[in-house]
Amino acid sequence: MTLPTNTWSSFDVTGNREDLSDWIYNISPTETPGLSMFPRASAKSTLHEWQTDSLAAAAANAQLEGNDPSRQSLTATTRLSNTMQISYKTPAVTGTQEAIVSAGRKSEMAYQVAKAALELKRDMENDIWANIAEVTGSTSAARKYGSWGSWITTSTSNGSGGSDGSAGNTARTDGTQRAYTEALLTPVLQAVWDAGGNPDCIVLGSFNKRTMSTFTGNSTRYIDNNGKRLITSVETYESDWGAVTVMPNRFSRSRDVNIVEKDKAALAYLRTFRIQDLAKTGDSEHKQLVVEYALEMRNEAAHGAVWDLTTS
Repeated sequence: MTLPTNTWSSFDVTGNREDLSDWIYNISPTETPGLSMFPRASAKSTLHEWQTDSLAAAAANAQLEGNDPSRQSLTATTRLSNTMQISYKTPAVTGTQEAIVSAGRKSEMAYQVAKAALELKRDMENDIWANIAEVTGSTSAARKYGSWGSWITTSTSNGSGGSDGSAGNTARTDGTQRAYTEALLTPVLQAVWDAGGNPDCIVLGSFNKRTMSTFTGNSTRYIDNNGKRLITSVETYESDWGAVTVMPNRFSRSRDVNIVEKDKAALAYLRTFRIQDLAKTGDSEHKQLVVEYALEMRNEAAHGAVWDLTTS
């Protein structure tokens, strides 16, 4: 059937208003577990330093009555450091675009600043869990802090050919990837506990989170008959050395399983998040979102890692 003659339709009209929704749909993930879990510390210089110490090994201690004791041998603290890293985003919007009425936002610059802030946090989360050695920097090379993968050495499991980094100064060497199993995880948890740590979190990617949900331990899977739900996910893993929360992270390296004691690492800030106007060079507005920070590995022996895992 065709349209009757001389019937005016939407195909003929040139003055209809557009139908553009005022919602902007964005599914890019913004969860940043590392930024949320670690405490904040203050920094005063581009080289941030802290100290670690440990107690003498426990030993038999029976002494003679009335004895004149000799002086105890003392040990110095260990002084560690990391370099402050600058991270930023720099949105710029023309004066014309800022004057135009846009769908879904009152100000284009405000929208781009909010978007850049989320992107900056994602970049920071990615860098925390990376395998990057410290770079002290120069006039031609950006400063970089030693990230997670370059610090953990006391309690680790490496694939064939893999080796640990060193005190943030040397990145680890990745080895041959192998399947993640409970038999790989539990010895590392034991090693962390033997070293004095009390880990409370496991950070891992999606594939190995799914793998970990198949670990059985001494538990039995069950069905919640009231809710008619099959429970298959492991959210807390309880071993002989305590319970840890299993936390999937979209921005940690997918080949790594990181065992974490949250208060034994921190993020030290020389400059916390700030927005500053950059010089105008024409008919546009230019802003910078900037942060200057570093990973403070308060005691790497409190943590552990199972490295070199398959991801598919």
